[in-house]
Amino acid sequence: MSEQKEPRVGLVLVSHSSQVAAAVAQMVSGLVGTGGSVPVAAAGGAPDGGLGTDADAIREAALSVDEGAGVLLLADLGSAVLTVRALLAEDELPKDSELLDAPFVEGAVAAVVSASAGADRAAVAAAARDAYEYRKV
Repeated sequence: MSEQKEPRVGLVLVSHSSQVAAAVAQMVSGLVGTGGSVPVAAAGGAPDGGLGTDADAIREAALSVDEGAGVLLLADLGSAVLTVRALLAEDELPKDSELLDAPFVEGAVAAVVSASAGADRAAVAAAARDAYEYRKV
């Protein structure tokens, strides 16, 4: 008898830099360790490999992490945010996709930790947004 897995919330990290997106994705996945895995994808850089954003890469990343429990997107700067907003407005992302208003790194960590504990999309989004409240001094 096989046990059916619950769908997990997916996370897409959208950065102007492919290296930044990939590094943050690697870091947050590493922080979860052997706990519950979370589908995380990086979508960084322009199609030519330079700095910028790529709508097709964002769309593909979102599709790759969609397990039916929602896809949350974190973006770093201006056009990354605008590109995600445009994709959402044009219904080019999976159903239940949402752009998070949260700090890029801290929000990603909070989202992945929350998602790895089995939180639903709303709770994962709230955890990421709460990262704005983390004080360093």
